[in-house]
Amino acid sequence: MKSGAERTEILRRSLRVSLAASAGFYSFLYGLDDPVLALYALFAPIALGLLSSIPGSGRQRAEVMMKALPVGLVLVALGTVLAVETWTAVLGMLVVGFLLAFGAIGGPRPAGAAPGLQLFYILACFPPYEPETLWLRLAGLTFGVVVLALCELFLLPQPPGPSYRATLAEAVATAGDTIAGRTSLSAEALRAAGSRLRLSRIPPAERPAGPGRAARGLSQAGSAARRLLEQLAHQTETGELRRLVRDGAGAGAPRGDGDGGTGGHGGAVAGPPGKDPADTASGSLLPQVASLCDETAAALRAGRPAPGPQRMDEAIGAFQRMRVRQVTGPAAEVPPVPVLRRQAALLAVAESVRILEISVRVGLDGRRTPPIEPRELFWYTGASTPQLWLRRVTGNMTLRSVQFQNAVRIALALAAARFVAGSLDLTHGFWVLLAVLTLSRTTFGQTWAAIRQAVAGNLVGAVAAGALLIGLGQHTEAYAAILAPGMLIAFALGPLLGIAWAQGLFTLVVATAFAQIAPASWRLAEARIVDVVTGSAIGLLCAMLAWPAGARREVRRTMAGLLQECGPLIRGTVAVLTAAPPGSTPPPPTLPAVHRLRLAESAYDQFRSEPAGSGPVHADWHGVLIAANQILLGAQWLPRFDLPAKTLPPDAADRAQAGARTLARTTDRLAALCTGERPPPDGARAAPPGPPGPPLPALVDLDVWLRSLNAQLARIEAELPDEVRRAARGTAAAGAAGSASGPGGRGR
Repeated sequence: MKSGAERTEILRRSLRVSLAASAGFYSFLYGLDDPVLALYALFAPIALGLLSSIPGSGRQRAEVMMKALPVGLVLVALGTVLAVETWTAVLGMLVVGFLLAFGAIGGPRPAGAAPGLQLFYILACFPPYEPETLWLRLAGLTFGVVVLALCELFLLPQPPGPSYRATLAEAVATAGDTIAGRTSLSAEALRAAGSRLRLSRIPPAERPAGPGRAARGLSQAGSAARRLLEQLAHQTETGELRRLVRDGAGAGAPRGDGDGGTGGHGGAVAGPPGKDPADTASGSLLPQVASLCDETAAALRAGRPAPGPQRMDEAIGAFQRMRVRQVTGPAAEVPPVPVLRRQAALLAVAESVRILEISVRVGLDGRRTPPIEPRELFWYTGASTPQLWLRRVTGNMTLRSVQFQNAVRIALALAAARFVAGSLDLTHGFWVLLAVLTLSRTTFGQTWAAIRQAVAGNLVGAVAAGALLIGLGQHTEAYAAILAPGMLIAFALGPLLGIAWAQGLFTLVVATAFAQIAPASWRLAEARIVDVVTGSAIGLLCAMLAWPAGARREVRRTMAGLLQECGPLIRGTVAVLTAAPPGSTPPPPTLPAVHRLRLAESAYDQFRSEPAGSGPVHADWHGVLIAANQILLGAQWLPRFDLPAKTLPPDAADRAQAGARTLARTTDRLAALCTGERPPPDGARAAPPGPPGPPLPALVDLDVWLRSLNAQLARIEAELPDEVRRAARGTAAAGAAGSASGPGGRGR
């Protein structure tokens, strides 16, 4: 059911497209008596205004249309030249179809304009081969697009929606108020503030989905803000934020009774309530974290990065040095375990805010910057725009990319349709390709449902069109009188009432238009039905043969591949921190996991846009993405801020390594379960003894990270069906027993 705002916009769009199409068609057909100019001036607004789903306000859509105009002119020229032979037109359709569909990797705007641009080539690549009319085709196309863009600007224009920067600024301000204790929000409210940053809830035109530095920076800032709010929400549930703010207030931090929460990577274990010594380390860092959130929110609202150097690196370094001094001082002054855990929680929050501040700077500036640590996460800041586009293209040139799959599917379907239409010499054969273009979906089930409705609608529309053509005969003035109101009604009711109505009414529109260009009989409606059925059959065949499950199977594969990459990251991160001597083991490479994460996110986005269906495993894919992000961040900041000055006690190092191996086996097992495969055998393990010696920040932070990961992976496994979960019962809890232990030994 469409909302009132959606219905209003559909009616306004119908008016704009009808006016733009009528202006060129009537002027060129009856004023200049030129059917070529009239035909292209008619279909240009229909292609970019109706067939395309260009997102954004009126100004944004007009901008996209004007940028698409040169591409459309090239496509019309290419189609006109390649129409000389069927095989040349087919090859051109294959290449053009793939490139335009694959252009969706550039974001919602290129993806929205692609179907209309496809139609420009389709119109021009069909006989008759008349290269001498090329300039007329280009002139008609230009007129139609320009008039449509003017209508978008001045005729009931769509107002702009809330910008991503404004939504992000609100989320960052909420986090800053919560950390400073100026507000008290529930965990549900904090998670709701983060969920408003989900791209599915952002207007498509405002989504930072492009390959440029600014878009990448804002996208990374949104992920960091969501992670920060999730940390706060978790610590609200455990009551840790109240204690942390209290500790900070006792050491000079801003006072507050907020019950929000700072997250130790979302999984710190709450210590027992009681009066602990004043936490001077947290008191020095907490106000800086809150202040940086405020400055970042102000920068987002102003649209300019905050002046001054990035200072969170220095603050985190001073915080860690103070923690080390505390635990290596007199035994009576060593902070108790709950304080150390809250410090680990604050350190995780500070790292999230650091990532947030840097990515916002890049998103607002957009210029190339010197290398930023960690370079694996901010690799794009020093790359040129062509390099970023090349990275986006090569990253999706794989059979595991749903964008690549969609492009191949639509290119093969359009090329096959062009071959059949040309070989059989179908009248108005471009309708065959138009049917493929408008009815193809990402799954076989969706395609079949769309085709059933479309064929039914076309049958009814063809009967009505045949009756209209028989009744009006060759009275051209009658067709001219009903075309404009017919377009207005068809373009409004079609999107409102569904595919069957849209196809049936569009059949009436094209019959009315072509009856004015050349003498027509009821056989025009018959040709329309034949072409639509032919195109539907081709589209259905391609949907059945080329990735018929859409993203359902691919999301399982990409998530499994992501989980498999996470295991080496966990083991490698622990190996860095437990190396003897410290610093002798290099950090694990993170780029393979980052690449897998991008593919998994793309597959998940498409999966969420498809209707629900059955599959071998119904897993918490969003939870997998969150866990993978946490593993990636831990692999970056733990070696950076927690590398010990001295070799860790051997028992503690062995215990940490055993916990890492346990979690790595858990990720491998989940990877197998997510694809419906039999998990690898995994025997029970006894918990190693707790490490001797003083409580060390490196051990506490590592312990919090591993315990948090174990909890998240256990939640993911709990979402699996019972019969799948029973195959690995008893192994998930082993992660907690084998995780690295901080002070206090077993059973904390």
